[in-house]
Amino acid sequence: MATRIRSIAAPLGVAAAAVSGAVLLHVRDPRTSSYLPCPFHAITGLWCPGCGATRAFGDLTRGDIAAAASSNVVAVVCVVVAVGVWGLWLRARWTQTPLTVPHPNRSAVAVLFALLTVFTVVRNTPWGTAIAPT
Repeated sequence: MATRIRSIAAPLGVAAAAVSGAVLLHVRDPRTSSYLPCPFHAITGLWCPGCGATRAFGDLTRGDIAAAASSNVVAVVCVVVAVGVWGLWLRARWTQTPLTVPHPNRSAVAVLFALLTVFTVVRNTPWGTAIAPT
């Protein structure tokens, strides 16, 4: 049993760091506090794919999924994927089996890059204000 507890130390450490960050975002709301601004937005005035992610994470700590998606829908999807992968990692460590996460092939990476590019371009146009940070 002690071996299993030691084997999950890394996933639990990552969870502790994530919870600490969530507590910070919950206590110090990104919508009303001054966090480091996005350098890309500060220089160009355009929204990068990550703009609004801090606000989205802060909204998620309050359980406001709609506001989080309004700030940055990509960040919300990334949180869901990250929690899923973390769960798989924890299970693999607990059962002492190898973690099997599919490795994306070149086409999947190209599609992901294309989707992020389209997301970035659309959120910077007048018809994409629904996916621009609020």
